Amino acid sequence: MAAIESAAPKAGKKPRARKHTFRLDMTPMVDLAFLLLTFFMLTTTFAKPNVMQLTMPAKPQADDQTTVLKASKAMTIMLGSGHQVYYYFGLNAPTDPSVPVPTLHTTNFGPRGIRQALLARGRQRPAPVVLLKAGPRAKYGDMVDILDEMNITNQKKYALTDLTAADRQLLPPSERQ
Repeated sequence: MAAIESAAPKAGKKPRARKHTFRLDMTPMVDLAFLLLTFFMLTTTFAKPNVMQLTMPAKPQADDQTTVLKASKAMTIMLGSGHQVYYYFGLNAPTDPSVPVPTLHTTNFGPRGIRQALLARGRQRPAPVVLLKAGPRAKYGDMVDILDEMNITNQKKYALTDLTAADRQLLPPSERQ
């Protein structure tokens, strides 16, 4: 019989493992990038900010005369702290003795709050003029809320005006500073 000879390993040398080349497949990563890009593009188009149109009157010229508002058509709303709303009907004219001191009412932005007062005033006197005044402690969000109420109750005439010293005296003492 013939003897099978095997090659004996050479002394001091180990058999080497074959080096395989590394190949990175980028296809799943590209797919993920396009999915994320599509997702963020869609969410930004769905989340467009809502902007309310606010028309402000033109600046008065030197020769313009101011418009006189009848007290019977006026409703004044003053914004206070803690989402409180103070309102009265008519104008506050402490220098005119023929105009009575208005009665101040307190409410809030709840479902039975300022919206009901605006709707009731619209039923009593058609086309009232609403004067909006922000108190010293009023928040910006309250001004946005009252402008929303003007749109919801379909008020045609309203104006943003400054809080006068006479109006400040009508407010509770905690709201005057």
